[in-house]
Amino acid sequence: MNDTLANLLDKAAERSGEGVTQPRLLSLQAERRISTTLGLPRLEVQTTAVAMHILPKRYLRNLGTVGWEGQEQLLESTVAIVGSGGLGGWIIEGLARMGVGHLVLVDGDAFEESNLNRQALCTEDSLGQTKVEEAVRRIGVVNGAVQVRVHQTWVNAENLPNLLAGVTVVVDALDVLPTRLILQDASQNLGIPLVHGAIAGYTGQVMTVLPGDSGLYALYGRGPVPERGIETQVGNPSATPMMVAAWQIQETVKLITGQGSPLRNRLLLIDAESGSCDFLRLGRA
Repeated sequence: MNDTLANLLDKAAERSGEGVTQPRLLSLQAERRISTTLGLPRLEVQTTAVAMHILPKRYLRNLGTVGWEGQEQLLESTVAIVGSGGLGGWIIEGLARMGVGHLVLVDGDAFEESNLNRQALCTEDSLGQTKVEEAVRRIGVVNGAVQVRVHQTWVNAENLPNLLAGVTVVVDALDVLPTRLILQDASQNLGIPLVHGAIAGYTGQVMTVLPGDSGLYALYGRGPVPERGIETQVGNPSATPMMVAAWQIQETVKLITGQGSPLRNRLLLIDAESGSCDFLRLGRA
């Protein structure tokens, strides 16, 4: 541990309330000052602080859920979000706020007007901008400590091994089924867990696929599959990607921290129109 950094953090730490049982806190202002003074990445400042049980104030409402160890694991993890649109934008936002230290963003698309109804990163001012460029800007204003690796490209079987190198968890935020299967294959070959999500109308689905699981093949088989599903007919209203992305964020956090039970070999089916949630148990395909 950097002794100078540790000393500055110790001096900057504040008590969150009366009594020694309350965690010591690091303000955003102090975090930035220490980073600038020592010429260190803010992620290193945050990670060292948490290791010393000095909690950046921004994570105070995380502590009761993920704990000290969980927050440190999040800061040290690398998550790839493949797709930065309807699902991906909300996932990027949520993981940056949780404190995932490294995000890998992969998307070759740019924003168009039809994205304005549901995509977190799409604004009237960002039309025509690439989705990954806008994602980097958003991460920077939400949590400037997060380190981002960007790939403005469409994924395929050839480039995915390099794009996913060193990743802890992969999140499927795509909208083309054959590409989803290619992403699952690549994740399986690299031994990386995959968190799948898909949306259509008022409904959505979520599943976590660990290495060795049949995953999407248990749903769609091994033969040819259509490019898109029923969403081409029923559309994608504003709330549906938020709903599914929230579950994908939670699944990702569970995988990183080892807390809870991932949706493994279980497809969560959410129907907001009928107000129901069901599980489909999956075998091997």
